[in-house]
Amino acid sequence: MEPGNIIEYIDRQKIICAVVLEIKKNRLRLLTENNREVNLSESRVFYKGRTHVKTPKGRDGLTAVLKDTARIRNSLKERADVKELWDALNTEQEWIDLKTMTDLCFPNETDSDHESAVGRALFEQRVYFKSKNQSFFPNSEEHVEQSIAKEKKQAINNQIIETCGNLLKKALTSDNSEPVPDVVLEQLMEFADILKPLYLFGKESKEYRVGKAVLAKAGLRDHEGLFTVLVKMGIFSEHENIELLQHNIPQIFSEQVLEYAGKLNAPSDYSAVEPVRKDLTNLELMTIDGKLTLDYDDALSVEDHGDHWEIGIHIADVGDFVKKYDLADQAARERTSSIYTPDLKIPMLPPELAEDVCSLKADRLKPAITTMVKVSPYGDIMDHEIMPSIIKVRNQFTYLDINRIAEQDKNIIMLCNIAENFRQTRLNAGAVHVNLPEINLWLDQNSKIILKRIDRESPARMLVSELMIMANWLMARFLSEKNIPAVFRSQPGPRESIYKGKVDTIFQNIMQRKQLSRFMINSKPEHHSGLGLNAYTTATSPIRKYCDLVTQRQIRAGLGLEEPYSEKEIDEIIQIIQQPMSRVSAIQRSRNRYWLLKYLENKRGERLEAIVLYKKRNSYQILIPEYMIECDLPVSGKTGLKPEDIVRITIQHVDARRNLFSVC
Repeated sequence: MEPGNIIEYIDRQKIICAVVLEIKKNRLRLLTENNREVNLSESRVFYKGRTHVKTPKGRDGLTAVLKDTARIRNSLKERADVKELWDALNTEQEWIDLKTMTDLCFPNETDSDHESAVGRALFEQRVYFKSKNQSFFPNSEEHVEQSIAKEKKQAINNQIIETCGNLLKKALTSDNSEPVPDVVLEQLMEFADILKPLYLFGKESKEYRVGKAVLAKAGLRDHEGLFTVLVKMGIFSEHENIELLQHNIPQIFSEQVLEYAGKLNAPSDYSAVEPVRKDLTNLELMTIDGKLTLDYDDALSVEDHGDHWEIGIHIADVGDFVKKYDLADQAARERTSSIYTPDLKIPMLPPELAEDVCSLKADRLKPAITTMVKVSPYGDIMDHEIMPSIIKVRNQFTYLDINRIAEQDKNIIMLCNIAENFRQTRLNAGAVHVNLPEINLWLDQNSKIILKRIDRESPARMLVSELMIMANWLMARFLSEKNIPAVFRSQPGPRESIYKGKVDTIFQNIMQRKQLSRFMINSKPEHHSGLGLNAYTTATSPIRKYCDLVTQRQIRAGLGLEEPYSEKEIDEIIQIIQQPMSRVSAIQRSRNRYWLLKYLENKRGERLEAIVLYKKRNSYQILIPEYMIECDLPVSGKTGLKPEDIVRITIQHVDARRNLFSVC
């Protein structure tokens, strides 16, 4: 190679024709057909032929020669049939030099221009041959078929990127005053199978690379703009619960399950069907729930026997209707739990069962699993018995109803005393009681967000909470004594007990809660440190929680009503439901936060008090008690703050969809 040689190299997947101006230590100074001077390593030369031009032609003259050479070679390239070459040579399976390939394409015409033309054709149609040092090896038939299919797919994808990207850009440029033209939305619907999974699953979506290129074409830097378009397309609602879609959580029941549930009815005479059940229909039973509740799991009764009180904790016997492995049971296991969010309720069981057949509705005979507890006048547990029963609820109270009579009604007063005494017993055993207000959100009939701050220590909520803990503990003991496996709950001690004795302030409660260990579920009973109990299970919400239904079946087995699950079956159920249980909790927390942030979007600029929790590197972690929401407070201008200090903050920015909340 010497100055004046015409060579070719590849730049950005294009063959560039150039003339060598100077050679120095294996590096070439070139003038290209585009009238650019470049320095290039000799190893990057794609083709060096025998064509030579005299350098005194001047720069413009050289460029003209190079352009003419490139034009001739590209014209000749169109006559080189690479597919025909491959058909003739693919059985050879050996390296073939460029001169031989050129002889086959252009017999008796093997000058540099023809060699370059063949090289260019082979480069553009690389599916047929692989190349190395101006020699070529035919690819296998399988490789060629796969490569052609890949190229076709890429061509289709390129068309999708171009078309969908331009449509998306049009949809994004339309505002509320000028809606997206229907024709644009209709055309975008053709790409819904790419856009929807892209938003839901990001990099995990099947067509992520294509979708990412579409967003780039449309000028979208984040996925929230895509959400807006998907709403305009009618694929999502404005307040779409994305996590339900991401986790493929069913929101409706199949017709088969609904039809099956519709056939499940309570017998008219339980004494004839199940004589083992104790008739407790003479007791004055009441339910205590929220005002919107329809799926009543539990009821309470209380009787004064002079020297002692007898309280009854009656749990709907769902196992009497929903049998192991039947269609309703399979649907419940798939869901694991009912889901309650401010805008949506997804029941674990079909509504026919959850809100009617199984629900403890007033003035209806219902089967139950009853825990009768004999209590001294001082509130101490003297004895207890767990039994299958027939009950009839007389009154369905709300928490508000009970709070109004909590200081006048002797039965409610006694229930509160028993509950408080039981709590104190647990606290003496090392229980950690965290008392924090709860922010309850729901949408009214006009889709207005209603926010209510709930006192979890109100008489009604306190007595229900403690009596359900009591029933669950006694049922755990019942199962433990009979050596029956179940879904038991346990909890290691807190990582640190920050406060001894009663914890009063919100700050103290929130900091103690951060030290609690996670609860665990197991088929064998273990100590529950947080509750201060030697064994614990949950069986008081069998309409709403699958683990409670499973444990209720084990209690029914202990009472002779059915065969129990084996320990192996319980362990398998625990493995199946653990992750979905965590997922349901996360969805409910996330959705409550979303609607709280939607509520706070209208509170920008509001001045509020906040409690400093602790110092971070560049900010303070604070709690706004009014809404029980934690966030960062920038350090700037707020130096020297200590934990538990009260500061005044201003709500600065809120975006529910992006989960953004900032204050200053």
